Amino acid sequence: MSENNRFNPISRKNEEIHQESLSGERALYRGQNLKIFDSIFHDGESPLKEAKDIEVYNSEFQWKYPLWYASNIYVKDSVWQEMGRSGVWYTKNMVVEDSMIWAPKNFRRCSDITIKNTSMPNAAETFWMCDNIRLENVVAKGDYFGMNSSNVYADHLELYGNYAFDGGKNIEIHNSKLLTKDCFWNCENVTVYDSYISGEYLAWNTKNLTLINCTIESDQGLCYIDKLKLVNCKTINTKLAFEYCNEIDAEIRNKIDSILNPGSGKIKAADIGEIIIESDNCDAALTEIKKG
Repeated sequence: MSENNRFNPISRKNEEIHQESLSGERALYRGQNLKIFDSIFHDGESPLKEAKDIEVYNSEFQWKYPLWYASNIYVKDSVWQEMGRSGVWYTKNMVVEDSMIWAPKNFRRCSDITIKNTSMPNAAETFWMCDNIRLENVVAKGDYFGMNSSNVYADHLELYGNYAFDGGKNIEIHNSKLLTKDCFWNCENVTVYDSYISGEYLAWNTKNLTLINCTIESDQGLCYIDKLKLVNCKTINTKLAFEYCNEIDAEIRNKIDSILNPGSGKIKAADIGEIIIESDNCDAALTEIKKG
């Protein structure tokens, strides 16, 4: 049996779809140049699989895998219900604005994705292995957000959930709040501006991490990092920091609670609660530590 006969797709091109209830597997399979308004995608997997040049307005995805292997997609004022899970995989060039995505495991192996003014309250395992991601005014909650993604830009991101951006590369974040244990593990080239970061074990095993005008709360955070730079940052409840970090250049404008076995570089803080140097594990001569 051929695939087309099996799924009986509705082949549509160059038309507007208004207030339709679409159901069944691959309802608009390989749709092209469609504008979809006020419609519901009910049960039935992969309704817009391999679609391209699609605009969706004020509509709702209620079932799994709505946009796989798609390209040139614009979605506005729309909703992914909870069962719209694994919604966008292997898709290129997509913009989502003013929407609600209540579904996990979204955006995998995608490229050139922009999300604006959108909430993602169940964003577990979302944005995995993606490239060229832009997030503006996004609220997301879920563990393992952004794993192994590259070329990520975020402005006004509010993120709740542990292990964010593990294995990411070329990440730039502005004006954000990240409440996430083990954030930025195993990363390369991360710069964060004017943000609040809270979570244990921040940024272990990372290369080229720069934090500018940030507030950091982290027990045993900022350890095992090569090329760590802090510019005009504040630390609160931050203990046992900088263990085995190399090429540190840290400027902290308030008190840091404790420093443990730094590898090399310079650390300046308004005050330091405790400096712990274990001679078997650290060469104190390699790091300059100053108060004031």
